[in-house]
Amino acid sequence: QQLLEDASVNMEQWLATKVADRFARAEATAFVAGNGIKKPRGILSYPAGSAGARGTIRQVATGAATALTADFIVRLPFELKAPYLGNATWLMKRSTVQAVMLLKDGQGQYLWRPGLQAGMPSVLAGYPVAMADDLPAVGAGTLSVAFGDFRRGYTVVDRLGITTLRDPFSQKPFVEFYTRRRVGGDVV
Repeated sequence: QQLLEDASVNMEQWLATKVADRFARAEATAFVAGNGIKKPRGILSYPAGSAGARGTIRQVATGAATALTADFIVRLPFELKAPYLGNATWLMKRSTVQAVMLLKDGQGQYLWRPGLQAGMPSVLAGYPVAMADDLPAVGAGTLSVAFGDFRRGYTVVDRLGITTLRDPFSQKPFVEFYTRRRVGGDVV
């Protein structure tokens, strides 16, 4: 209680910022790999499917057992249905972005050169790239690259942000803070 009263910094605001950051990281993990039990169901939790079968996600093999290939990068946008191409985005782990950036053509020239203009996203095969470190690294049997229109393909349901309850009575002279957040997510 004394620290809350005497600190030159707004301790409650500092704590709220830390809690919000922790929740955001947990949500990002759940949107990618969550199993749907007391957390959102992530995109990696769906079985492979095709032709829009409910409860499945289309999965495309890279053409190499443990690596990404230039052919895969060129071919993947053609696997997506046309209505979803307009807002399509690549989603991959930072190490996967690095592996893609190191792909070269027959003359030793790099295939992808990220954008250098401030405020503009890097594009790969004409589509922006976003990094999600919760995706697995490139390896045998991993789903290390996602590509699609995530705004139309995945819905996040968020209930009014973070709720904080301040309790100065239960553990006097300590003040307890109870925080919670209700959020859900699922492929649509």
